[in-house]
Amino acid sequence: MIEIKKIKVLKDNYIWIIVNNKRLAIIIDPGESKLLISYLKKKYFPIAIFLTHYHLDHTKGTSYLYKKFPKLKVYGPKEIENFKFITFVNENKEINLFNKKWRIISTPGHTLGHISYYSYPFLFCGDVLFSGGCGRVFDNNYHLLFNSIKKIFSLPDETLIYSSHEYTIQNLMFSLSLLKNDKNIVSYYKKINSCYNNEFCSLPTTLGFEKKINIFLRTQEDLVKKSVNLSKFSSSIECFTKLRILKDFY
Repeated sequence: MIEIKKIKVLKDNYIWIIVNNKRLAIIIDPGESKLLISYLKKKYFPIAIFLTHYHLDHTKGTSYLYKKFPKLKVYGPKEIENFKFITFVNENKEINLFNKKWRIISTPGHTLGHISYYSYPFLFCGDVLFSGGCGRVFDNNYHLLFNSIKKIFSLPDETLIYSSHEYTIQNLMFSLSLLKNDKNIVSYYKKINSCYNNEFCSLPTTLGFEKKINIFLRTQEDLVKKSVNLSKFSSSIECFTKLRILKDFY
């Protein structure tokens, strides 16, 4: 049996920690180490790190953790070149830990080498998909992120999505600027806003719920296309691209 713990670090990052009944831990995207070490100290012993991409707010604590726990296995995509101790993993590679097979899903777009880790029902997707939104696109590769989100869309609706940032309020506000009368989005925004503070956590969310409130998962809908001044005959990728560009400047 496993549990998922979390630490909120930096401004709005989450470090997710998968723990088992033997008090062992797998760490997802350690953007810092001080708070994490303090949390682990009397509770859990880390045996592995899963990295989703190279950005510092996801990797900065890795070297110190490895020095402190030199038997750590560190997994990540090939775009992370600054750690000699990393084990590179790619699409459909499986990591067997805690009596579960963690499948690697290639999810580029936010960065070219971004990966996600999936073992039903858990998905650790870094900066690809957030509650109510998706990650920024670098190098204008909108089609890459669109296709990555399509992969996630095909997973079971009960999939638990563990994103790496608390962006839900901002994402819902953007969505409401386009779809102000969407009942699902309005209802969820009111719920989140009523209890939001610095300690609030909206995650994990489920894929099935995101299909209702996340406009980046609804780019096939005529109403969403209309909200960004596209015709119903426009493609989903056109709608996705326009939404993402609008979000960048929101």
